[in-house]
Amino acid sequence: MRPTDFDALWLIFTDPQVMAAFESPPLTAAQMQGWLQRNLDHQTEHGFGLFSIWHKEDGVLMGDCGLELMAINEEQVAELGYDLRSDYWGRGYATEAAVAVRDYAFQQLNLPRLVSLIRVGNHASRRVAEKVGMGLAAEFERHGRPYWQYELSHT
Repeated sequence: MRPTDFDALWLIFTDPQVMAAFESPPLTAAQMQGWLQRNLDHQTEHGFGLFSIWHKEDGVLMGDCGLELMAINEEQVAELGYDLRSDYWGRGYATEAAVAVRDYAFQQLNLPRLVSLIRVGNHASRRVAEKVGMGLAAEFERHGRPYWQYELSHT
C-alpha cells in the first residue's frame, strides 16, 4: 500500500455496499486519509501491514488485504483483513489474497496465530475466513456492534 493509492482506496470506502458490511456511512476524505496514514504507519513500525490488491487484467486497484496488529482481550494478535470493491465481489479475489497473506504470515513472518474480526451477518467475509482455514472462536461486541472472531493457528 502506498500514499498514491488514496483515490482508488477511497472509491472502495465510499461505496455504500462495502460500507454496509461495516454498518458505517461512507468515509469522508479526512477519515480516509487517517485510515491510510494509520496503515502506512503500521507498515513502517512493524514491517508489514495491508497490501493493495491489483487486478492483473485491467490494472485496477480492487481492494486491500493484509495484517494489522491489534489488542484483543489484552493480547497482541495479527488480524487478517480484506476489503474489496463491490464490483469485484464473488470472483474469489478476496480468498486468493487472504490465502497469500495467510501463507506470508505463517511462512515468512512466523506468526503463531491469525484472527479475523467480521461483523455478524457479513456472510461473504465469513466464507472467505473459512476458506482460508479459520474457524469461529468467539462472538463479541466491538464498538457496540456484534462481531465474529475467526482464528487459525500455525501448526
